[in-house]
Order: sequence, then C-alpha cells, then structure tokens
Amino acid sequence: MGYEVDFKNVETVGLEGLPLAKELAGLRANEARYFWNKYKFIYTTYPASEMQKEIAWLNKILLDEREIVFQAKVIEVAIYEDDKLYWPDFIFDNGMIINVLYEKSVEKPKRAVGIKLCEGMAVPDELQGKFKFAHQRSKLAGTIRGSYFNLHQDWL
Repeated sequence: MGYEVDFKNVETVGLEGLPLAKELAGLRANEARYFWNKYKFIYTTYPASEMQKEIAWLNKILLDEREIVFQAKVIEVAIYEDDKLYWPDFIFDNGMIINVLYEKSVEKPKRAVGIKLCEGMAVPDELQGKFKFAHQRSKLAGTIRGSYFNLHQDWL
C-alpha cells in the first residue's frame, strides 16, 4: 500500500525510528513538491518489500556503472513514469535518496543517477572521494547535498 507524501507539512510516516527521520522526511517532501510542480504528479511511496524488481534494477546500475554497493537499505520507492520518462526515487534508511532519470525515446536522451543527502547525513563511505556534492537550500529539507553521474548503458 502506498503513502501519498504531503509536501506542505513534513511528516515522518514510514520513517519512524530512523536516526534522521525528520530530515529524511523533509527531503522526501521536497521531492514530492518538485514532482507536483513539474508534472502534477502525486508523489506516492511504496515499501521496499513491494518494489524488489526496481531495487534490483537500481543495484545492477550502481554496480555495473560505478561499482557501488551500498550497505544502507532502500526502505521506500516512488516512481514517476509517462510515455517519455521513467524516473524512480529510492529512499534509503541512512537519509539518502537516489533517483534514476531515464528518458525513453529521444534522439539524445538524458539518463543519469542523482544522489541526494539529507541535512545532517555524512557522505556514505561508498561515495567518499568519488563525487563532489553541491549544496541547495530547501524550506522543507534544510540543506540538501546532491551529485549525479550519467549512465553509459541502456537500462530499459
């Protein structure tokens, strides 16, 4: 069963008990606001247990493209998809959100993995020295640190 994320009021539904629950909830709400403003999409998260195929897909991308295997676990997944774009968000228990922006059928498609760290989260060991993180301020999430890398293979 999915949870429709409220982007006006930060709620920790589904994140209770995590060390950075409030901060991660803010980052999740920030994502929900972005998808609503850009696509009028109601950002709905689903428990990781219901999204194992998508999580396996992400893990294969991370391993094959950058040899990254996270110790942190995915706890929720949200997916935006239309006829041109596939854009899943993977929410991790350590305060990180990873998304895969994947344009389906254009001549020069944008295809990248985005990494966002919630306020107060240390850069995971698996990413240390591999990425530079830009900072962004958000009313919902405080300071977000983000980075990305482009995909070199076809994944759909």
